[in-house]
Amino acid sequence: MASKKNRARAAREANPRKFKKKTSLLVIEKVEYVDYKDVDLLQRFMSDRAKIRNRRVAGNDLQQQREVANAIKIAREMALLPYAKRVASTRTGGRRGEGRGEGRGEGRGEGRGEGRGPRDETANEQPNDVTEETSDLEATEAVEQVEATDESVEA
Repeated sequence: MASKKNRARAAREANPRKFKKKTSLLVIEKVEYVDYKDVDLLQRFMSDRAKIRNRRVAGNDLQQQREVANAIKIAREMALLPYAKRVASTRTGGRRGEGRGEGRGEGRGEGRGEGRGPRDETANEQPNDVTEETSDLEATEAVEQVEATDESVEA
């Protein structure tokens, strides 16, 4: 009886969809030694959030991946590369954006659909808008009070 590894390998080889193995940048550019000071090369093996790309994506073999990972870690330690980058992206909605108390924990212990009315998403937004407007008004009033007290102190 074949081991699990051999069965998985046999299934992959029997798959009619052949995939082309990605060649590494190190092989293409004929790099002999991965230097931690070569920031341009190392950044090619990092994602936009400064994570190290995995072996399958980068196309490296095991030894190359180890060398690249170690060089990136040393370059990070020397402050040549960042540990993380912030990426500004716009959210397109979905479950995460709606959140704020809805979703997973809502309605536990109730029957299916019992006790829940129709969803009104605008009802959730109104209190937030009102609090933002009132906080803006309060802030402007506070600024006016400070200015008035400054003028009275100067006079």
